[in-house]
Amino acid sequence: MAAVKKFPKAPAHPERVCWGCNLYCPAKDMRCGNGSDRTQHPAELFGDDWDQWGLEADAASAEPSPADEVPPKV
Repeated sequence: MAAVKKFPKAPAHPERVCWGCNLYCPAKDMRCGNGSDRTQHPAELFGDDWDQWGLEADAASAEPSPADEVPPKV
């Protein structure tokens, strides 16, 4: 069984690597042939806090809302 590469959250020089597949090729020597442009790292596209996006919504949906509570039987 092959080990999965851990995806870096904040690489030192993301512009030097194509992030399009699990090969992580140098930007000037892409082996996968996925196009002429390299795939940017999410930090380049969305900023340094890219891995935190949506977590507030997930936490809010995990909390029960008043409508979800069952009223007590009388």
